[in-house]
Amino acid sequence: MNCIIVDDEPLAREEMQAMIKEVSRIEILGKFSNAPTALNFLKENEADLIFLDIEMPMVTGLEFAAQLPRQTLTIFTTAYPQYALKSYELDAIDYLLKPIEKARLEKAIHKAEIYKKLLSDDTEKNVIEANTADFLLVKSDRRFHRINFGDIRFIEGLKDYVVIYTGSQKLITAMNLKTIHQKMPARLFLRVSKSYVVNINYIDSFDHRNIYLGTTEIPLGDVYRKDFFAVYSGGSLNPEE
Repeated sequence: MNCIIVDDEPLAREEMQAMIKEVSRIEILGKFSNAPTALNFLKENEADLIFLDIEMPMVTGLEFAAQLPRQTLTIFTTAYPQYALKSYELDAIDYLLKPIEKARLEKAIHKAEIYKKLLSDDTEKNVIEANTADFLLVKSDRRFHRINFGDIRFIEGLKDYVVIYTGSQKLITAMNLKTIHQKMPARLFLRVSKSYVVNINYIDSFDHRNIYLGTTEIPLGDVYRKDFFAVYSGGSLNPEE
């Protein structure tokens, strides 16, 4: 797996390069001070992963990410928390706030490596063949697997696919998040952002920006916040406070 670093601050680029080398073995193809230069590089070269700052001159990281091909993964690296929800609308793998901790970077890279493998052309994708009131039937390796709805913790939309998370496995299927959500029991599963559907029985806590399932932190989208508070709290909490 390889990557590039795009950040308008020279020190930030050097620090990111050093941290990446310390926590992983991915190849660093190049470092760029702005999005247009990086985009020109990508016209002739293919990068698996981009570490991308957001507030940059000429073209912002968000604008740049919107132009990337489907197979290119993105990890945003920024000092500004307010862009987090927008980043997930662009199917970002992760959103790291500066100063970035090594353990947090290592976790993000590991996640990118898993998704790169899942999305590779030679990886067989699971297929949802049917669903009942209690479970999905997923076809994988010429066998049908039963996935009980009660075992699904959350579902993440990832580009042209969704990833189903249970307590013991991750299953990727060639289906968009809206379609699979329609197959799920409405009493159990809530759409909480453009990229996530959660099983309310696994929610441990939440605030106005995030939902927490154990150690998993899931962003709560602005357009979904009111419905989430109404359903999950029975209308007893004000989403605006």
